[in-house]
Amino acid sequence: MTRRGRPQAIPPGPGQESVWDYPRPAICEPTPKRIQVVFGGETVADTTEAYRVLETSHPPGYYIPPTDIRLDLMREELRRSFCEWKGQARYWSVVVGDRVAQNAAWSYADPSPAFRPMKDYVSFYPAMMDACYVDGEKITPQPGSFYGGWITSDVLGPFKGEPGTEFW
Repeated sequence: MTRRGRPQAIPPGPGQESVWDYPRPAICEPTPKRIQVVFGGETVADTTEAYRVLETSHPPGYYIPPTDIRLDLMREELRRSFCEWKGQARYWSVVVGDRVAQNAAWSYADPSPAFRPMKDYVSFYPAMMDACYVDGEKITPQPGSFYGGWITSDVLGPFKGEPGTEFW
């Protein structure tokens, strides 16, 4: 892997995909995979109607429809940020009993045209949850506290967020 410039992608085998084959700018696509989020002993979200966002060097991020989220466990926060691809994000905390994951999820109330299908869908920082699953596989969170990608055994890197990736 190089310090500056594009690192060496890990070649994918059958049934695998490389994040270096993902597009830039980012895209969203529907996925039929079962996506689950668990926090504080509660299943916060469970769906087969998610969208995944794909962007070069990042593992997929999953966006879940609000109808498949325990909204009673979600608290909207004042925090906002801006994504060059998706637009302005609003943030949510996950609250289960006395446990709080502050600003652990985000959504787009008015996403840019390419991301309109996932309007109001919510994505979770997997590192802030107890567990996140894709089709029953417990995922590994994308490295770095800024990113919210979900790493499964069929997605290969190297991934943005690892040490030395700040110039990718």
